[in-house]
Amino acid sequence: MNRKLAAEFIGTFWLVFCGCGSGILTAAFPQVGIGLAGVSLAAGIALMAMIYTIGGISGGHMNPAVSVGLAVAGRFPAGHILPYMVAQVAGATAAGAVLYLIASGKAGFRPGGFAANGYGDLSPGGYSLTAGLVSEVVLMALFLFIILGSTHRRAPVDVAPVVIGLSLTAINLVSIPVTNTSLNPARSTGVAFFAETAALSQLWLFWLAPMLGAVVGAAAWRLVGESGAAQADPTLALKANLRA
Repeated sequence: MNRKLAAEFIGTFWLVFCGCGSGILTAAFPQVGIGLAGVSLAAGIALMAMIYTIGGISGGHMNPAVSVGLAVAGRFPAGHILPYMVAQVAGATAAGAVLYLIASGKAGFRPGGFAANGYGDLSPGGYSLTAGLVSEVVLMALFLFIILGSTHRRAPVDVAPVVIGLSLTAINLVSIPVTNTSLNPARSTGVAFFAETAALSQLWLFWLAPMLGAVVGAAAWRLVGESGAAQADPTLALKANLRA
C-alpha cells in the first residue's frame, strides 16, 4: 500500500506542477506565452505521461474524484479512498508550494489567483456559481465515463492513457474560462492555499462538484457500458491496480 500512496503523491505532484505551473509561469509570458491552448495541452500530456508511469503501481488516479468514481463503478476498494485522497492532496499541496517558491523568485511577484479555481469574481470569465457547478459536474461525469470505457477489456490495448490525457486537454479547452478547470479536488486545494484571492472560501464547490460528477459518470457507465461480469483487463499496466 505504501508504494501505491507514494506513486499517487508523485503523480499528483507532477500533474499539478505541470498543469498549474504552465498557467502560473508561462501562459502569459511576454510575446512567447503558451496561452490557454498550451496550458490545456500541458495538463493533458502530464496526465498521460504519469498514467503510463504509475498506472501499474497505483492505477494512476491522481484525483480524489476519480478514486471515488472507480469505487462506485466497482473497480477500486472503497476502503482505499481515504488514504489515496490524503496522498493526492499532499502531492498537490507540495506542488503548489514548489511553484510558489519558484514564482516568488521573480522581482515584483504577486501570487494573484495562482491558478486557483473559482466562480463569480474569481471565475476567469466571470461565470456564476450555477455555471461553475454545472460545468464541473457534467465534465467530470463525462471524464469518468471515458476513463471507465477506455480501461474496459473491450477497449483497444494500451490506448487508455492517450485517450484520458487528450480528454483532459479537451475539457480544459472548454472550461478554463468558466472555473479555471478543476475536476480534481486535490488540484484545487493544492494551489488555493497560495492564492491571495478568496479561493479557499470557494473550495467547497471544487470538492462537491467533481465528486458528484464522478458518481454520475460511474452510474452512467454501469448502465451503458457494463455487461455481466465484465471487468477491466488485468494484463494492462494502467488497469492492473484498479481492483487491487
